[in-house]
Amino acid sequence: MKYRVHLEEMELEFTCRQDQNVLECMIGAGKKGIQVGCRGGGCGVCQVKVLDGEYATRPMSKAHIDEEAIAQRRVLACCIKPRSDLSLKVVGKISKPIQRRHS
Repeated sequence: MKYRVHLEEMELEFTCRQDQNVLECMIGAGKKGIQVGCRGGGCGVCQVKVLDGEYATRPMSKAHIDEEAIAQRRVLACCIKPRSDLSLKVVGKISKPIQRRHS
């Protein structure tokens, strides 16, 4: 099943299967909006806040995502898989979306 992922404030959308993490879906769609780092949950640069929707998580570095962050629905995009359409706010450094131009 595929779900729509919307990055608030950037008006950027892409689709993501429930067996893929949000970061790899964004990269696979040729879009940029979430900072890309280690892709394994250890560096913390792909932090997002889930504004709406359901998701499943895998372990995330406690140095970047503690219990308070989880309670506020702040997670790492490389560690979440959608279970519904998602609306996200990027907490990382990129503040403007960049998209590849296809010729």
